[in-house]
Amino acid sequence: MIGGWELVLILAAFLIFFGAKRLPELAKGLGQGIKEFKKATREVTDELSNAMDDNTVHSAPKRLPASNVSQPQPEVQPTVAQTPPSSSKA
Repeated sequence: MIGGWELVLILAAFLIFFGAKRLPELAKGLGQGIKEFKKATREVTDELSNAMDDNTVHSAPKRLPASNVSQPQPEVQPTVAQTPPSSSKA
């Protein structure tokens, strides 16, 4: 854990590096970044929970009744029309 003196030393280093005018801008940018991150995480979790809710409703497989199950049909041979024998009178 960071103690009191370490925190003061870190803040002093930030003040030296960035100056007093830039610190509020950095803090504002950091706050906006954290806000956007939280918003994005909330949207992702909401979307995942909605997707899970949709999957539980539609997850049961649809089964056809036994009477509608198609049975393999035997192959039907094409029939050739037979013509009666012609009687030739010659």
